[in-house]
Amino acid sequence: MSSLAENQQAQSRNLLQCMCGNNMSVPLLTEAVTVSGMEKETAAVIFLHGLGDSGHGWTETLTTIQLPHVKFICPHAPPIPVTLNMKMMMPAWFDLMGLSPDSPEDESGIKKAAENIKAIIEHEAKNGIPPNRIMLGGFSQGGALSLYTALTCQHQLAGVVALSCWLPLHRSFPSALGGNKNLPILQCHGEMDAMIPLHFGAMTAEKLKSIVNPQMISFKTYPGLSHSSSSQEMAAVKEFIEKHLPRI
Repeated sequence: MSSLAENQQAQSRNLLQCMCGNNMSVPLLTEAVTVSGMEKETAAVIFLHGLGDSGHGWTETLTTIQLPHVKFICPHAPPIPVTLNMKMMMPAWFDLMGLSPDSPEDESGIKKAAENIKAIIEHEAKNGIPPNRIMLGGFSQGGALSLYTALTCQHQLAGVVALSCWLPLHRSFPSALGGNKNLPILQCHGEMDAMIPLHFGAMTAEKLKSIVNPQMISFKTYPGLSHSSSSQEMAAVKEFIEKHLPRI
């Protein structure tokens, strides 16, 4: 093997190391994929994948927008039966009965999933990265969970990146708010999204403005983009992370 290939392999191992060690009290961390920073890590982004995916599904994309002082943590959702998909077992943060604003919701599953993400935040805080240097993010169902978790969290987080998603249990807000009305939120949505239609994203943006300070919300839409991501969208995500998780 050439030294170049060996170097690339070593870099891959450094970037995509499995988090092991003393994480047994935080189930989602034992298997999570971590994209490590290239220098001392003073901030973290916990990024949640969509239905049927895994933490590996986003690591390559996130590596392209990484900042040297920021660690990305990409946990895997556990396999559960999903009502929307004829009760098939698949990775999901909570059960889905439908994908419209009026669909019944898995309230207990959503709340349990949010507690599991909050446990990662607490673990990182104990290991030297305070909550105000931690950002949540996610795509589709993962974006939905990141929004719900951040809004109900008792800590002041650095922000939320919500891609192609919605706010779960939206009727429980604003009373369910954890107290952080100045939470920066970047919400992005493809204008050709057939899975989570753009109007659902727009309704979510309007709802968010009634929960937190409207000036903290940025809602960006992308012409021609379906239920996926794009380089333009990821450039906006990188800019948002740079703004709210600057080097210290």
